[in-house]
Amino acid sequence: MKAAMYYGKEDIRVEEVDEPETRPGTVKIAPAFNGICGSDLHLYHDGPIPPAPSADQPHPLSKETLPVVMGHEFSGVVEELGEGVDGLEVGDRVVVEPLMVDGTCPACVAGKYNLCEQMGFIGISGLGGGLSERIVVDRRWVHPVGDLPLDQAALIEPLAVALHAVKHAGAEEGQTAVVGGAGPIGLLLAAVLKARGLRVIVSEMSTARREKARDTGVADVVVDPAKQDLAEVVRTETEGAGADVAFDAAGVGVVVTQLLDVLGPGGRLEIVAIHTKPYELDITASLTMQDRVMGASIGYANDHAEAIELARSGAVDLAPFITGRIVVDDIVEQGFRQLIDNKEHEVKILVSMR
Repeated sequence: MKAAMYYGKEDIRVEEVDEPETRPGTVKIAPAFNGICGSDLHLYHDGPIPPAPSADQPHPLSKETLPVVMGHEFSGVVEELGEGVDGLEVGDRVVVEPLMVDGTCPACVAGKYNLCEQMGFIGISGLGGGLSERIVVDRRWVHPVGDLPLDQAALIEPLAVALHAVKHAGAEEGQTAVVGGAGPIGLLLAAVLKARGLRVIVSEMSTARREKARDTGVADVVVDPAKQDLAEVVRTETEGAGADVAFDAAGVGVVVTQLLDVLGPGGRLEIVAIHTKPYELDITASLTMQDRVMGASIGYANDHAEAIELARSGAVDLAPFITGRIVVDDIVEQGFRQLIDNKEHEVKILVSMR
C-alpha cells in the first residue's frame, strides 16, 4: 500500500509499504482525509523531536525508529473488525484519537492519559498513520462520527484540543474570553467558546487570519494588536471589568504579556500553544495582586465524543476552516511548503491518498 513516510528533517517520501493486518481488539480503517498540523510542520522543518523517535532511538511504546508513517489528524471508513470488537460496523465513518499510552503510569491510572509518562502519537511516534491507504488501530481509540462529512471529521482532533483547553480553563457561559492568535487552534478555541455561550475577542496580527475569524463568526470583536490597544478594547467591551479568561494560542511571550494585561481581577490565563523560549513573569504584579490564575493544557482526554457532537449538531461549523485539499503525492510542495510560505492564508490543508 502507499504511505507517506517521515525519514527526518525535510525528508518525506511517498512509498509502498506492507499493509497492516487486523489483530484481536483492533479496527482496520481506510483513511479518507488527513490534516497537516503544527506538529507536522515542526518535524518537517526542524527534524525529529519527542515524541517522534529518531533513526537510532525507538519510541518506548511503538518500539519503532525512523522512518514512520505520518499523519495523526485523520478520518476514515472502517474496513475490517478484529475479533472481539463491538460498537462498530464495516462502513462506519470514524476518526481516530491518535494516542499511544502505557496505561500504568500515575497519570493514566488517574484517567489523565494525555499526560502519560511515555506519551506517543500514532502518525508521529509509529504504529502507522493517517497518511496511508490502511491503518490498524486499537478499538479504544476509534470514534464513530455518524453522518459528519469525512473532510470535516478530519478536524475533530484539533477541535478536541481546543475543547479540552476551554474545559480545563473553566470558561463559562456569559463570560468574556480573549484569544491571542488566530491560527488553526486559536480559531477553533474561538469556535468552541462561542458555542458555549461566551463573548469572544480575537487578537491577531495577520490580516487574512483576522478576516477568517470575522467571516466565520467565531469572534464578536477582532483586534489588530499592532494598530489597536488590546487592553483598551477589552476594557471598553467589558465596561471596565476586563476579560474573565484568556487563551494563548500564539506561543509568543509578547502575546502572554498582552493577555495578562486584559484580564480582570480573578481572571485566568490558559496557555494552549507550545512555547519554545522561556518567558519571564512578574508573579506578584501579574498574578498575586490580582488574585489571578495561570494554567496550561495539552492534548485531550475523553474529549472526542463531545467534540464530535459539537460538529454534528452544528454548534461548531468546521467547513470554513478547510482551506485546501491535495493528494499525498503533492504533500511537500502543496502541503508543507504552502503552510510554511503562505501560512497566513491557510488554516487547514487536507491530504487524501488518491
